[in-house]
Amino acid sequence: MTNGADTRPIVLVTELEYRKAEGTFAAAADVQCLPGPTDEAGLAAAIRAAGAAAVIVGAAAYVGPLYAALPSGGVIARFGVGHDGIDKARATAAGLLCTNTPGVLNRSVAELTMLLVGAAARAIVPMAAGMTRHTWQLVTGVELEGKTLAIVGCGGIGREVARIAGAGYGMRVVGCTRPNATPAALPHFTSLTSDFAAAVHDADFVSLHISATADNLGWLNAARLACLAERSWLINTSRGSLIDESALFAALTEGRLAGAALDVFAREPYDPTDGRDLRALPNVILTPHAGSNTVEANRRMAERALRNIRLAGRRAFAEMDLVNPAPPA
Repeated sequence: MTNGADTRPIVLVTELEYRKAEGTFAAAADVQCLPGPTDEAGLAAAIRAAGAAAVIVGAAAYVGPLYAALPSGGVIARFGVGHDGIDKARATAAGLLCTNTPGVLNRSVAELTMLLVGAAARAIVPMAAGMTRHTWQLVTGVELEGKTLAIVGCGGIGREVARIAGAGYGMRVVGCTRPNATPAALPHFTSLTSDFAAAVHDADFVSLHISATADNLGWLNAARLACLAERSWLINTSRGSLIDESALFAALTEGRLAGAALDVFAREPYDPTDGRDLRALPNVILTPHAGSNTVEANRRMAERALRNIRLAGRRAFAEMDLVNPAPPA
């Protein structure tokens, strides 16, 4: 677990994540953080070559070699909150600890969510594109005050979106929670329900904030899209796998939905489904999975991932952000 004369344990960090928080990783005094490949075969080979027992990874899917490359008791630390790219059952069988970084990116993702809402409301993208073409063309927008925002998923990010929308813009915020998990009230939410159709039927904007699991692959399908009003804009800064992109394309082109602003996609980098290219539609705003990509959130995610690795070394499992079962004490 050493590199030359440096006796510090080695932590491999996938290259993109390393670049996002290089200053934090380079400043770690007790471990030596080194960039590694993102592809699974290359990362597994690098782990073995370095003798690393911990790795920090991004959103890519890891399905096999990674779990055999790390020693029992090793750590797969997710640089981010979503951990659908990690096979938790395989990791547990290999004696590995899997963690994520909850909470530290809530503000960054929530801010981008509301920026997308604002861009949709004021037609920022077509007007900016027109100016680039030297065209002076006004598009009439709408104010956000008094408009209804339905937030599907009322966890940390959803609640931060509600705060900005309600307290900042004066929007009416309707929360949609899991069935049998609806609290009596939450700050900044006008109302709460577990009925998706009831939450979205009169919403001007619908924002998704639920986690990606095998059970909700393509969760927002044609039937659920039909629950949205024709004037609604769909916002997704959560996970692309939640949306049936073919059904969304149809709803947008057939005028059954006003527009969509998406930061995440079923396949990333974005690869259209069945030739139905969302990039070709005038009522779509697309960004390249940038929700948590701020200087501040990247620093906090790096610090949290390293904290989890240090806690694992001390066997302080109860203090870790574990997403798979802790080993026996």
